[in-house]
Amino acid sequence: MAENRASVHEEAYPEGVPCWVNAELPDVEAGKRFYGELFGWSFEEAYGSSVWARLAGDLVASLAPKRDGRMPTVWTVSFATSDATALGRRITAAGGQVVMAPFPVGDLGVAALAADPEGAIFGLWQPGTHPGFGRRREPGTFVWAELYTRDTAAANTFYGDLFREALFGGGAQPDFGRADVTEVFAAEMPPHFVTHFRVTDLDGALGTVVRLGGRVQAPPFETSYGRVAVVTDNQGASFALLQR
Repeated sequence: MAENRASVHEEAYPEGVPCWVNAELPDVEAGKRFYGELFGWSFEEAYGSSVWARLAGDLVASLAPKRDGRMPTVWTVSFATSDATALGRRITAAGGQVVMAPFPVGDLGVAALAADPEGAIFGLWQPGTHPGFGRRREPGTFVWAELYTRDTAAANTFYGDLFREALFGGGAQPDFGRADVTEVFAAEMPPHFVTHFRVTDLDGALGTVVRLGGRVQAPPFETSYGRVAVVTDNQGASFALLQR
């Protein structure tokens, strides 16, 4: 529906709204084959050695080579901000930390990495010429970010203070939830964000994931925001598929 569509021509996303997702992979070409078949994405060169993923012509994600082989293979969700430096100071004051200080990405914008008080990593994006998703909440695109944490009350306080308007303001339609890590993962799993992509046929998509060399990490389960399964791609990056 029209209200669920974000256009590349609209203004930048309000602060605290998930506005972009990026995967850092050992093999970007393998990632293009995997996600191209799973979601119908096409690809083109982006900034540096990363690539844009498009669906029906609109930007939906990016893939980049891992800069350090010791780092995890992950999908990272970024939250919009008009001032990454100021938001970084607020994160630090609230008990989190800035993991990677704000840095320019050409004329596209300014990026940063932060961690909440429990250590869950998330990105910040201050837009320049790139506002964020050109399409979201539709099949084959980002639809939800779930933080799996050991202390949901503390997480609600931290993010509620940090992104109050996006989460609780009038007319807010947040694409960001918090849940206890043990609801889906083993107790020893560290707190982390899981990027969710929407699908129309969850069982069929799971079959495609396995056929392409990925695996099912958590089989389908019901949530308040839809039917979800957590998977890993053929290089070990975790993400979720959401049918709603």
